[in-house]
Amino acid sequence: MTSEHDVPADVLERFSAYARESSALTVLFHSRVAEQMGLSPTDEKCLDLAMRADGPITAGRIAELSGLSTGAVTGVIDRLERAGYVRRVRDPHDRRKVLVEVTVGDEGKFEHLFAGAQETLREVLSRFTPEERDVLERYNQILIETFRRHVIDR
Repeated sequence: MTSEHDVPADVLERFSAYARESSALTVLFHSRVAEQMGLSPTDEKCLDLAMRADGPITAGRIAELSGLSTGAVTGVIDRLERAGYVRRVRDPHDRRKVLVEVTVGDEGKFEHLFAGAQETLREVLSRFTPEERDVLERYNQILIETFRRHVIDR
C-alpha cells in the first residue's frame, strides 16, 4: 500500500539530518568492528551480506546486494579468503559456477563486537509501545526497500 503525502520542507530537512547523523554513526561503528576483525569496512559489510545469505552465495549476488562492481567484489573475496573468513567452492549443481562460502565456524565469536549496538537498540525500542514499533518497523522496511531501489540497484 503506497500513500503519497506532501512532506513539508522543514520535516524533510529534519529527517535528512537524522539520516546523515545515523549514517555517520553507523559507518564509524562498522569501521571500528572491521578494524577489530582485521578487515576494511567494505570487506566487513560484504562478509555480513554473505553471512546473512542462505548458504553459499555467488560473487555476482554480493555485487548486486552491495552495489559494488563485480571487479571490486572479486578483490573483496580475495581479501576475505586470505583472512580466512570465506572460501571459494564449486556449485554442486553447476560445476562451472563458483560460490563464496563463509568459513567462520563460530559466528558467536563476533557477538562481543555488536553487544553495545544490540543493547542500544534494546534501550531505544523499549521506549516505544508495540504499536509504535510496528510503525517504526514499517518505516524502516520502506526506507530500506526505497533506498536500495534508488541508490544501490541503479
